[in-house]
Amino acid sequence: MISALTPEMVTRTSDSGKSIEVRKASMQDIPPLLELINGYAAKGIMLPRTEFELSENMRDFSVAYDGNKLAGCGALHFYSPTVGEVRSLAVSESHKTHGIGRLIVEALVHEAKLYGLDAVFAFTYVPGFFSKVGFNEVERGELPLKAWKDCVRCPKFSSCDEIAVLRVLRPGRWQHRPVPQPVLGIEDGSVVILPTIAPALRH
Repeated sequence: MISALTPEMVTRTSDSGKSIEVRKASMQDIPPLLELINGYAAKGIMLPRTEFELSENMRDFSVAYDGNKLAGCGALHFYSPTVGEVRSLAVSESHKTHGIGRLIVEALVHEAKLYGLDAVFAFTYVPGFFSKVGFNEVERGELPLKAWKDCVRCPKFSSCDEIAVLRVLRPGRWQHRPVPQPVLGIEDGSVVILPTIAPALRH
């Protein structure tokens, strides 16, 4: 079992039969995480991350290792006492067909359950993958306001094309209801919130 509070390591078998170690990330994982995430960022698939940003959010991350090689990563970011986001999900090119993504999402969902979350969501270009691990497509208005500090530097800030997906963990407590989403504007180089309704933006 993966603990949400300690970097306890578990060994799981991937779809290809490999023994993969999955654990909470540590500061020593920052260099390979930067290489993996920014490699995808260079292709426009993910947002780039800095060493400072990873250090600041390291407690969100879980990693999967194939021996001493980083096979993949993902993060669970909390938005409220009841809901969190699966984000920064990435699998190395050499492990794309090994089921690493599934192992990481399972670990993050387990962590969400340990913290008592009612649901977890994600924004993705591959809804088919998330469907296989228990997520359903939803309207963006059903999800909480996204983090503007990430959205404002996204190259697709004004034309987000990611799909919102949700996995309910506690059906008796989760209520699907639209959440008012203010529009994010830029004024004199500063981020401002405008009093109107808009869909949540990507991270």
